[in-house]
Amino acid sequence: MSLRVCARCHEDFDKEEEIVNSNGQIWHKKCFVCAQCFQQFPDGIFFEFEGRKYCEHDFNILFAPCCGSCENFIIGRVIKAMNLNWHPNCFVCQICSVPLADTGFVKNGKRPLCRECNNKEKVLGTGKFVCHKCHSIIEEKHIKFRGESYHPYHFNCHSCSIELNEEAREINNELYCLRCHDKMGIPICGACRRPIEERIVNALGKSWHVEHFVCAKCEKPFLGTRHYEKKGLAYCETHYHQLFGNICFVCNCVIAGDVFTALSKAWCVDHFTCSVCDKKMSQKTKFFEMDLKPVCKLCYEKFPGELKKRLKKAYDFQPKK
Repeated sequence: MSLRVCARCHEDFDKEEEIVNSNGQIWHKKCFVCAQCFQQFPDGIFFEFEGRKYCEHDFNILFAPCCGSCENFIIGRVIKAMNLNWHPNCFVCQICSVPLADTGFVKNGKRPLCRECNNKEKVLGTGKFVCHKCHSIIEEKHIKFRGESYHPYHFNCHSCSIELNEEAREINNELYCLRCHDKMGIPICGACRRPIEERIVNALGKSWHVEHFVCAKCEKPFLGTRHYEKKGLAYCETHYHQLFGNICFVCNCVIAGDVFTALSKAWCVDHFTCSVCDKKMSQKTKFFEMDLKPVCKLCYEKFPGELKKRLKKAYDFQPKK
Protein backbone atom coordinates (compact mmCIF):
# COMPACT_ATOMS: atom_id res chain seq x y z
CA MET A 1 0.00 0.00 0.00
CA SER A 2 1.34 3.43 -0.93
CA LEU A 3 2.18 5.90 1.85
CA ARG A 4 1.63 8.81 -0.47
CA VAL A 5 -2.07 9.32 0.06
CA CYS A 6 -4.12 12.50 0.42
CA ALA A 7 -4.78 13.52 4.03
CA ARG A 8 -8.41 14.34 3.14
CA CYS A 9 -9.65 11.77 0.61
CA HIS A 10 -7.02 9.10 1.36
CA GLU A 11 -6.53 8.47 -2.37
CA ASP A 12 -3.19 8.03 -4.16
CA PHE A 13 -1.61 10.72 -6.27
CA ASP A 14 -1.00 10.51 -9.99
CA LYS A 15 2.64 10.56 -11.00
CA GLU A 16 2.48 14.06 -12.53
CA GLU A 17 -0.11 15.49 -10.09
CA GLU A 18 0.69 18.65 -8.05
CA ILE A 19 0.93 17.92 -4.34
CA VAL A 20 0.28 20.33 -1.45
CA ASN A 21 2.46 19.76 1.65
CA SER A 22 1.35 21.30 4.95
CA ASN A 23 2.69 20.48 8.41
CA GLY A 24 4.02 17.13 7.26
CA GLN A 25 0.79 16.10 5.53
CA ILE A 26 0.17 15.96 1.79
CA TRP A 27 -2.99 16.83 -0.11
CA HIS A 28 -4.44 16.81 -3.56
CA LYS A 29 -4.63 20.44 -4.62
CA LYS A 30 -8.40 20.12 -5.00
CA CYS A 31 -8.64 18.61 -1.51
CA PHE A 32 -6.66 21.33 0.23
CA VAL A 33 -9.73 23.52 1.01
CA CYS A 34 -11.40 25.45 3.84
CA ALA A 35 -13.08 23.16 6.38
CA GLN A 36 -16.09 25.51 6.44
CA CYS A 37 -16.78 26.65 2.85
CA PHE A 38 -14.80 23.90 1.03
CA GLN A 39 -13.21 26.50 -1.25
CA GLN A 40 -9.51 26.65 -2.02
CA PHE A 41 -7.53 29.17 -0.02
CA PRO A 42 -7.05 32.57 -1.78
CA ASP A 43 -3.32 33.08 -2.38
CA GLY A 44 -2.68 29.92 -0.36
CA ILE A 45 -3.36 31.77 2.95
CA PHE A 46 -5.17 29.79 5.62
CA PHE A 47 -5.72 29.76 9.39
CA GLU A 48 -5.62 26.61 11.51
CA PHE A 49 -7.65 25.93 14.64
CA GLU A 50 -7.84 22.57 16.50
CA GLY A 51 -6.32 20.75 13.52
CA ARG A 52 -8.71 22.16 10.93
CA LYS A 53 -7.83 24.72 8.28
CA TYR A 54 -10.00 27.74 7.39
CA CYS A 55 -9.90 30.58 4.90
CA GLU A 56 -9.46 34.01 6.48
CA HIS A 57 -13.12 34.97 6.03
CA ASP A 58 -14.56 31.89 7.71
CA PHE A 59 -11.93 31.88 10.44
CA ASN A 60 -12.85 35.47 11.34
CA ILE A 61 -16.55 34.68 11.40
CA LEU A 62 -16.08 31.54 13.49
CA PHE A 63 -13.31 32.47 15.87
CA ALA A 64 -12.01 36.05 15.55
CA PRO A 65 -13.55 38.59 18.00
CA CYS A 66 -15.05 41.84 16.73
CA CYS A 67 -13.55 45.18 17.89
CA GLY A 68 -15.81 47.23 20.14
CA SER A 69 -14.64 50.43 18.46
CA CYS A 70 -14.13 49.87 14.71
CA GLU A 71 -16.31 46.71 14.60
CA ASN A 72 -13.75 44.91 12.42
CA PHE A 73 -12.38 41.43 13.14
CA ILE A 74 -9.33 41.34 15.40
CA ILE A 75 -6.37 39.32 14.09
CA GLY A 76 -3.52 39.09 16.54
CA ARG A 77 -3.47 40.70 19.97
CA VAL A 78 -6.88 41.19 21.57
CA ILE A 79 -7.59 43.64 24.41
CA LYS A 80 -10.48 42.48 26.60
CA ALA A 81 -12.04 45.32 28.62
CA MET A 82 -15.43 46.85 29.40
CA ASN A 83 -17.04 43.49 28.44
CA LEU A 84 -15.80 43.99 24.86
CA ASN A 85 -12.86 43.07 22.64
CA TRP A 86 -10.60 45.74 21.13
CA HIS A 87 -7.70 46.20 18.73
CA PRO A 88 -4.79 47.57 20.82
CA ASN A 89 -4.84 50.80 18.79
CA CYS A 90 -8.62 51.15 19.17
CA PHE A 91 -8.66 50.92 22.96
CA VAL A 92 -8.01 54.56 23.86
CA CYS A 93 -9.09 57.16 26.44
CA GLN A 94 -12.47 58.56 25.43
CA ILE A 95 -11.32 62.12 26.25
CA CYS A 96 -7.67 62.53 25.23
CA SER A 97 -7.37 59.46 22.91
CA VAL A 98 -4.14 58.22 24.52
CA PRO A 99 -3.71 54.41 24.03
CA LEU A 100 -4.71 52.41 27.11
CA ALA A 101 -3.64 48.87 26.14
CA ASP A 102 -0.34 49.00 28.06
CA THR A 103 -0.96 51.77 30.61
CA GLY A 104 -4.18 50.68 32.30
CA PHE A 105 -7.48 52.53 32.47
CA VAL A 106 -10.31 53.62 34.78
CA LYS A 107 -13.94 52.85 34.06
CA ASN A 108 -15.88 56.14 34.22
CA GLY A 109 -19.55 55.45 33.61
CA LYS A 110 -19.49 53.56 30.33
CA ARG A 111 -16.22 55.14 29.17
CA PRO A 112 -12.63 53.92 29.49
CA LEU A 113 -10.46 56.85 30.60
CA CYS A 114 -6.79 57.30 31.40
CA ARG A 115 -6.08 58.07 35.04
CA GLU A 116 -5.32 61.73 34.36
CA CYS A 117 -8.60 62.38 32.52
CA ASN A 118 -10.54 60.41 35.13
CA ASN A 119 -9.09 62.58 37.91
CA LYS A 120 -9.91 65.73 35.94
CA GLU A 121 -13.50 64.53 35.59
CA LYS A 122 -13.70 63.88 39.34
CA VAL A 123 -12.50 67.36 40.33
CA LEU A 124 -14.82 69.28 38.00
CA GLY A 125 -16.85 71.69 40.12
CA THR A 126 -14.94 70.87 43.32
CA GLY A 127 -12.34 73.63 43.02
CA LYS A 128 -9.52 71.09 43.24
CA PHE A 129 -6.71 70.45 40.76
CA VAL A 130 -4.99 67.45 39.17
CA CYS A 131 -1.20 67.30 39.46
CA HIS A 132 0.39 67.61 36.02
CA LYS A 133 3.23 65.28 37.07
CA CYS A 134 1.68 62.37 39.00
CA HIS A 135 -1.87 62.89 37.62
CA SER A 136 -3.46 62.44 41.05
CA ILE A 137 -5.90 64.84 42.70
CA ILE A 138 -4.30 67.62 44.76
CA GLU A 139 -6.20 67.47 48.05
CA GLU A 140 -4.39 70.34 49.78
CA LYS A 141 -2.36 73.31 48.50
CA HIS A 142 -0.96 73.42 44.98
CA ILE A 143 1.55 75.51 43.07
CA LYS A 144 1.43 76.78 39.51
CA PHE A 145 4.47 76.18 37.34
CA ARG A 146 4.59 77.09 33.65
CA GLY A 147 0.82 77.29 33.60
CA GLU A 148 0.16 73.86 35.15
CA SER A 149 -0.82 72.74 38.67
CA TYR A 150 1.46 70.52 40.77
CA HIS A 151 1.91 69.12 44.25
CA PRO A 152 4.59 71.41 45.78
CA TYR A 153 6.71 68.46 46.98
CA HIS A 154 7.57 67.47 43.41
CA PHE A 155 10.04 70.40 43.26
CA ASN A 156 13.02 71.82 45.08
CA CYS A 157 14.12 75.43 45.32
CA HIS A 158 16.34 76.40 42.39
CA SER A 159 18.62 78.30 44.78
CA CYS A 160 18.88 76.36 48.06
CA SER A 161 17.40 72.98 46.94
CA ILE A 162 14.96 72.78 49.85
CA GLU A 163 11.70 70.92 49.15
CA LEU A 164 9.05 73.47 48.17
CA ASN A 165 5.64 74.18 49.68
CA GLU A 166 2.64 76.19 48.49
CA GLU A 167 4.53 79.47 49.08
CA ALA A 168 6.94 78.73 46.21
CA ARG A 169 7.45 81.51 43.65
CA GLU A 170 8.16 81.17 39.94
CA ILE A 171 10.71 83.53 38.41
CA ASN A 172 12.03 83.21 34.86
CA ASN A 173 10.69 79.64 34.59
CA GLU A 174 12.40 78.55 37.81
CA LEU A 175 10.88 77.86 41.24
CA TYR A 176 12.19 79.37 44.50
CA CYS A 177 11.23 79.01 48.13
CA LEU A 178 9.77 82.13 49.73
CA ARG A 179 12.96 82.89 51.66
CA CYS A 180 15.18 82.84 48.56
CA HIS A 181 12.60 84.80 46.62
CA ASP A 182 12.44 87.57 49.23
CA LYS A 183 16.22 87.93 49.08
CA MET A 184 15.86 88.75 45.39
CA GLY A 185 13.71 91.79 46.21
CA ILE A 186 10.99 91.11 43.63
CA PRO A 187 7.57 92.55 44.61
CA ILE A 188 4.54 90.28 45.08
CA CYS A 189 1.11 91.10 43.63
CA GLY A 190 -1.46 91.94 46.30
CA ALA A 191 -4.11 89.95 44.39
CA CYS A 192 -2.56 86.75 42.99
CA ARG A 193 0.46 86.62 45.35
CA ARG A 194 2.74 85.94 42.37
CA PRO A 195 5.95 87.84 41.52
CA ILE A 196 5.60 90.99 39.41
CA GLU A 197 8.22 90.92 36.68
CA GLU A 198 6.84 93.54 34.28
CA ARG A 199 4.69 96.68 34.79
CA ILE A 200 3.77 97.36 38.38
CA VAL A 201 1.06 99.40 40.13
CA ASN A 202 1.70 100.70 43.64
CA ALA A 203 -1.52 101.50 45.50
CA LEU A 204 -3.22 100.86 48.83
CA GLY A 205 0.21 100.18 50.32
CA LYS A 206 0.75 97.15 48.05
CA SER A 207 2.13 96.23 44.64
CA TRP A 208 -0.09 94.86 41.87
CA HIS A 209 0.04 93.41 38.39
CA VAL A 210 -1.59 96.00 36.13
CA GLU A 211 -4.38 93.59 35.18
CA HIS A 212 -5.00 92.61 38.83
CA PHE A 213 -5.54 96.13 40.20
CA VAL A 214 -9.32 96.29 39.80
CA CYS A 215 -12.42 98.02 41.14
CA ALA A 216 -13.66 96.30 44.30
CA LYS A 217 -17.22 96.50 42.98
CA CYS A 218 -17.18 95.73 39.21
CA GLU A 219 -13.73 94.05 39.17
CA LYS A 220 -12.69 95.86 36.00
CA PRO A 221 -8.97 96.76 35.80
CA PHE A 222 -8.17 100.47 36.12
CA LEU A 223 -5.42 100.19 33.48
CA GLY A 224 -4.02 103.59 34.39
CA THR A 225 -7.35 105.40 34.90
CA ARG A 226 -8.15 107.21 38.13
CA HIS A 227 -9.25 105.19 41.13
CA TYR A 228 -10.81 106.19 44.46
CA GLU A 229 -9.79 104.65 47.79
CA LYS A 230 -12.15 103.88 50.66
CA LYS A 231 -11.43 101.69 53.71
CA GLY A 232 -8.48 99.96 52.07
CA LEU A 233 -10.29 99.20 48.81
CA ALA A 234 -10.12 100.81 45.37
CA TYR A 235 -13.17 101.82 43.30
CA CYS A 236 -13.78 103.23 39.85
CA GLU A 237 -15.38 106.69 39.77
CA THR A 238 -18.89 105.44 39.04
CA HIS A 239 -19.05 102.83 41.76
CA TYR A 240 -17.30 105.01 44.28
CA HIS A 241 -20.01 107.64 43.89
CA GLN A 242 -22.76 105.01 43.81
CA LEU A 243 -21.56 103.60 47.11
CA PHE A 244 -20.26 106.69 48.84
CA GLY A 245 -21.18 109.72 46.68
CA ASN A 246 -24.12 111.05 44.68
CA ILE A 247 -25.56 109.70 41.41
CA CYS A 248 -28.36 111.61 39.66
CA PHE A 249 -31.70 109.77 39.87
CA VAL A 250 -32.55 110.85 36.28
CA CYS A 251 -29.32 110.61 34.23
CA ASN A 252 -27.53 108.08 36.48
CA CYS A 253 -24.31 110.12 36.19
CA VAL A 254 -22.01 111.33 38.92
CA ILE A 255 -23.13 114.77 40.12
CA ALA A 256 -20.12 117.02 39.80
CA GLY A 257 -21.63 120.34 40.94
CA ASP A 258 -24.53 121.23 43.26
CA VAL A 259 -26.50 118.24 44.49
CA PHE A 260 -30.26 118.46 45.00
CA THR A 261 -31.39 115.91 47.60
CA ALA A 262 -35.05 115.02 48.02
CA LEU A 263 -37.15 111.93 48.67
CA SER A 264 -33.97 110.04 49.69
CA LYS A 265 -32.52 110.62 46.21
CA ALA A 266 -29.94 112.89 44.59
CA TRP A 267 -30.50 115.03 41.48
CA CYS A 268 -28.51 117.24 39.13
CA VAL A 269 -29.68 120.87 39.34
CA ASP A 270 -31.14 120.73 35.80
CA HIS A 271 -32.81 117.35 36.28
CA PHE A 272 -34.99 118.09 39.32
CA THR A 273 -38.36 118.55 37.56
CA CYS A 274 -42.05 117.94 38.21
CA SER A 275 -42.90 114.32 37.38
CA VAL A 276 -46.21 115.45 35.85
CA CYS A 277 -45.51 118.56 33.79
CA ASP A 278 -41.71 118.17 33.60
CA LYS A 279 -41.25 121.78 34.67
CA LYS A 280 -37.88 122.49 36.26
CA MET A 281 -38.05 123.27 39.95
CA SER A 282 -35.65 125.49 41.81
CA GLN A 283 -34.56 125.74 45.41
CA LYS A 284 -37.52 128.00 46.13
CA THR A 285 -40.13 125.68 44.68
CA LYS A 286 -42.58 123.90 46.97
CA PHE A 287 -43.44 120.37 45.88
CA PHE A 288 -45.43 117.32 46.94
CA GLU A 289 -44.55 113.64 46.89
CA MET A 290 -46.49 111.20 44.71
CA ASP A 291 -45.23 107.63 44.36
CA LEU A 292 -41.80 108.77 45.59
CA LYS A 293 -41.61 111.39 42.82
CA PRO A 294 -41.84 115.19 43.10
CA VAL A 295 -44.97 117.06 41.93
CA CYS A 296 -45.06 120.86 41.69
CA LYS A 297 -47.75 122.86 43.53
CA LEU A 298 -49.56 123.84 40.30
CA CYS A 299 -50.02 120.21 39.27
CA TYR A 300 -51.00 119.31 42.81
CA GLU A 301 -53.82 121.87 42.75
CA LYS A 302 -55.30 120.20 39.65
CA PHE A 303 -55.61 116.79 41.35
CA PRO A 304 -59.03 115.59 42.63
CA GLY A 305 -59.67 115.95 46.32
CA GLU A 306 -59.35 112.23 47.10
CA LEU A 307 -55.95 112.09 45.38
CA LYS A 308 -54.73 115.14 47.28
CA LYS A 309 -55.40 113.38 50.56
CA ARG A 310 -53.00 110.63 49.53
CA LEU A 311 -50.14 113.01 48.79
CA LYS A 312 -47.70 114.00 51.46
CA LYS A 313 -47.37 117.58 52.54
CA ALA A 314 -45.26 120.06 50.62
CA TYR A 315 -41.49 120.07 50.91
CA ASP A 316 -39.21 123.02 50.93
CA PHE A 317 -36.35 122.10 48.63
CA GLN A 318 -32.83 123.26 49.32
CA PRO A 319 -29.71 122.54 47.28
CA LYS A 320 -26.80 120.77 48.90
CA LYS A 321 -23.28 121.75 48.08
